[in-house]
Parts: sequence; structure tokens; C-alpha cells
Amino acid sequence: MERGRNGRSAPTHAQRGGDANGLLEGQRARQRALCVAVAPDGEDLSELEELLRTAGVASVGELIQHRDAPHPNSYLGPGKVSEAKAAAAAADANLIACDDELSARQERNLEQALGLPVVDRTTVILDIFAAHANSAEGKLQVELAQLEYNLARMRGLWSHLERLGGGIGTRGPGETQIETDRRLARDRIATLRRRLDHVSGTRAVQRAERERAALPTIALVGYTNAGKSTLLNALTGSDVGVRDRLFHTLDPTTRTLRIAGRPTLLIDTVGFISKLPHQLVDAFGATLEETRRAELLVHVLDGSASLEQREVMERSVAETLEEIGAGALPRVLVLGKADLLDEHQRDELQLRHPDAMLVSGHTGEGLEDLLERLERELLHTLRPVHLLVPYADGGSLAELHEVAGEVSREDTPEGVRVDALVPAHLAQRFARFAIAS
Repeated sequence: MERGRNGRSAPTHAQRGGDANGLLEGQRARQRALCVAVAPDGEDLSELEELLRTAGVASVGELIQHRDAPHPNSYLGPGKVSEAKAAAAAADANLIACDDELSARQERNLEQALGLPVVDRTTVILDIFAAHANSAEGKLQVELAQLEYNLARMRGLWSHLERLGGGIGTRGPGETQIETDRRLARDRIATLRRRLDHVSGTRAVQRAERERAALPTIALVGYTNAGKSTLLNALTGSDVGVRDRLFHTLDPTTRTLRIAGRPTLLIDTVGFISKLPHQLVDAFGATLEETRRAELLVHVLDGSASLEQREVMERSVAETLEEIGAGALPRVLVLGKADLLDEHQRDELQLRHPDAMLVSGHTGEGLEDLLERLERELLHTLRPVHLLVPYADGGSLAELHEVAGEVSREDTPEGVRVDALVPAHLAQRFARFAIAS
């Protein structure tokens, strides 16, 4: 990675045949991208521009072609390619960023026609993930996603080594190099998958421990940079890192939250985005497993975003939850960043989302109401028990207080009569003390 003027790592163009950790090519510290897209009814490029900003790239213009599908050879149609070349020169752009995933042929032809490096949306997202991955598992997941993405694009890398002509006896060093690189990439992918399987096994052991504890689990889900980590900190008193950038949180973070005195696990998950590359969905499967296994999802939506942005965010989250098999889980919608809203915006949000909770992780507004709502939503995970616990069995009584929180108790000559709500999975532990209500 090159170093920019502000000391941050400026991405370098991906070496698609090997190490793909870089993003952008060239010696200049500041990259200036012309954003292009193909869409039948227009396209909002604000998300692509925000992705580029997160990657350390300035957006200096945009160009949208209205057509039903991208051109199979060059993404943009021939006439629009000429227009893009003129627009890039006028804006002094030194990079073309496309708002879709390009095929190797589209990327190669577009670069040749424009005379500028071309990156697609997936390349930008993968580069951001590579920069933000901190845990060993996160780094393995990102490298796996990069290699799988790049494997299909190796064919065009070695064209400068290939011989003209074909047939028996004309196999050139370029083709040999392609075969070598593909073999190395496939070997590395197999190694990464084995390592991730091992990590997944470790995570499964940890999950089994939590399931034995039978604590209800709530997963925070939502669009990237919607304020999930801020809400986690506000509810649990944690100090999880928070920054105003996309995909700041990649590794799931689990904290204990007490609701009505009962311990509950609150998990902060990786943020979603529209057109999330399937390589990342596959690579982060173990991480997203935490979302699938939750009893309740808290969908955090940026309440300060515009109506159009909120619609994109909601649609992206819904599509991703369906893709990972979590679409049917019960869900609570939380409109965050309430401290940034005026009265008119608050009224508009309440009108459009009458069942949503309006909160602010910074000021604490709405957090008590949210906890009460979560308590109601989790009632289905609890079972009422009526017990008579002998005084001699103080350990069971202490455990009951821990898992049930608030209990109704009465001291009697035979022992302590207890009425409580406990997690359904734990009710059997206290069955020997059960009495008629």
C-alpha cells in the first residue's frame, strides 16, 4: 500500500494473479475516480462514492448509461465509452470505478478503450474488507474471498507472454504461467478453507457452551455504518471501536445485556450493503451463522438518512437476510441517530414506521423503551416455573436468580417457594423442584 499525504494507506491496484490486497494503481498519492454505472432507470451512485471514500479515493464525477443490461464486452456501450473517456479527461480522473461486478473481458476491454485503470464494485469492497480485517479469522475470510474472485480473472493477466498462433507445439510460457498461478491459487484456497473449517469448529464449541448456558441471543443487523456498534456500546457499556466509515466492524462482537435482570447475549455483526459480493457472503458464512441462530434480530436503520437511502438500506438488509437463511426470524426495527433529527423528521419516521423504536446511542434517548420492547419480544423464549427449593440447595437458588433475574419468592417451613420466568432450555434443570401453581 502506498502512503497518502495524510498518512493513511492509499490502496494500490489489485494484482489479480497473486496478492490482491491492493486496490489502485499508480504513483500519485491521491486517486480520483470517475464513477460509472449501467441501469435501466438511472442509478444512485452515492453508495459507490462512499465506498471509494472509505478506500481513500476521491470521486470527481459520475456517468450513468440507461440501458437494460451492461454491454457484454465493455460494460458501457461503444458511444458511452467515448463519452466516459472525455468525462474522465475533463474531471482529471485517473481511475474508472464501475458500480457492478465486471467480467474479466469487460474490465480488460474497458481499460484498453479508456486508457485508465478500471476497478469494479467488488474490488473496492474486497479492498476495504482487507484493510479492516483485524482478527485471524477475518483475514482468512477476506483472503479466501479475494482469491476466489481473482481466480476467474487470471486468464487475461498473462496475455503479454502468450505466443501468436495455436495448435500442437505452440504452447507458450504465458499459458504455462496461467496454469501455475491457477494451481497455486487453488492450493491456497484449499488451505484457507481447511483453516476456516478449524476456526468454525472452535466457534461451534463456543456456541455450544453458550447454548448450554441457554441464554437468549439477540443479533444486531443492518446496513454498514448504520450505528450498530454505537448501540451495542450504549446498551452494554462496552467500548467497541466506532468510526464513521463503511465496514468498520467485520468480526462479530458478543456482549452480555441484562433485560429485566436476565442475562442475554447481544451480538454485533458485519454490516450489509446492496449488491454484497457473493464471495463475501460465502467467506463470512461462519460469522453470519451467529445471525441465523439468534432468537431475535434488531434491525438498526439510520434514521438520519434520506427516504431514498433508507429504502435502499432496508431492501439490502432484507435481501441479505434471506440469502443467509435468516429472513424468517422475528425482527425489531430500530431507527438510530435520533439526536440528529428535527421534529418534522421524527414525525415523518413515526408515520412511515409506526412500530419502530426511535433511539440515540449517543444521548441514550429511547434505550429504556427499547429494553422493554426486547423483553416483550423475548417472552416466547421463556417458560414460567413454580418451584419449592429446599434451603439446603442454595446453589440451585443462586443459579435460578442468575438466569431468571427478578423472581417472586416466599420463605416457607419446607423451603423457598419461587415463581419465575426462565429460558425454556433451562426449565428442565429445575424440574425436580416443580410444584403445582
